Amino acid sequence: MMNKVILTGGGSAGHVTVNLALIPKFREAGWQVEYIGSENGIEKQLIEPLGDVRYYGIATGKLRRYLDWQNVKDPFKVVKGAFQAYRLIRKRKPDVVFSKGGFVSVPVVLGAWLNRVPVIIHESDLTPGLANRIAIPFAKAVCTTFPETEQHLDKGKARYVGAVVREELAHGRADKGRMICGFTKHKPVLLIMGGSLGARKINETVKAALSRLTERFQVVHLCGKGQVDPAIKHHSYKPFEYLNEELPDVLAMADIVLSRAGSNSIFEFLSLKKPMLLVPLTKEQSRGDQILNAQSFEKSGFCEVLYEENMTPLSLAESLEKLYANRETYIRNMEGQRRQDALEQLFELITETAAAGGK
Repeated sequence: MMNKVILTGGGSAGHVTVNLALIPKFREAGWQVEYIGSENGIEKQLIEPLGDVRYYGIATGKLRRYLDWQNVKDPFKVVKGAFQAYRLIRKRKPDVVFSKGGFVSVPVVLGAWLNRVPVIIHESDLTPGLANRIAIPFAKAVCTTFPETEQHLDKGKARYVGAVVREELAHGRADKGRMICGFTKHKPVLLIMGGSLGARKINETVKAALSRLTERFQVVHLCGKGQVDPAIKHHSYKPFEYLNEELPDVLAMADIVLSRAGSNSIFEFLSLKKPMLLVPLTKEQSRGDQILNAQSFEKSGFCEVLYEENMTPLSLAESLEKLYANRETYIRNMEGQRRQDALEQLFELITETAAAGGK
């Protein structure tokens, strides 16, 4: 009988990328892969086009850090989602459930636990997010990206594996990236990634600084859904809502990167040795995890950090020019980073857990 895994995670692209990295491993090993996500989240957009991964949408809610009527209704959505996940998992009978986090994962983990299906969780950030904190008691193991995360977990469950990076990112071609964007070899390339959430402030500041940025750089800008401004026309500026299949080539072309400080993205830049300017989400916008991620990378000499409250068109342009001028130092620091095969370790732990069943 074919082994089966159900993957979950969503709400932002960062809660899907590790699952996207794992799917080819499961395919190669002959596993059946299914996915439980929200009914209309970004995870549905990213997973459904794969074709051979069956997608199931369930109800889900989230905890907002501000007063909102949805905070009253969302706990009922989580309960509904848990019943939906319980019935799905009982019917589909997976050998194991792997959760990448985000609020859609909470009802799925509960549904798996109620069906006595073992659960493995992955935590990308330095400290666990609320969804994972709720789910961890129901999991067999929690895999971490940062070694420091083990301090926040039950030592019997923590497994430090390092950063999981999609293998296809290493195979990008700079010449294809330039062809996609219409860029030349003779001017450095700045890649701007605001993330699937929280890109608005970066987008506004980039727009205000664009005339100076395009004097020095060719700019490829991943703006987020609905954020491309059709009024901006410049031969050194190429905006996209997001990129999927083309992303490895565009990354290969980039000389430096401006980004939020989500863990999955910054470790991908690290693996590709891309000097980065990080603008972490503020504590008002998040739980502060991106600030910790950025500070950890800054301490290791991998990046410059520009805090959003200090970000102006002038400070942004000056910080990027400084980053480019010192790019060789950052590249040398990143070359000294010891790498381990986190994807293989994670895959092996999931398969071993599936083989052991509920034991």
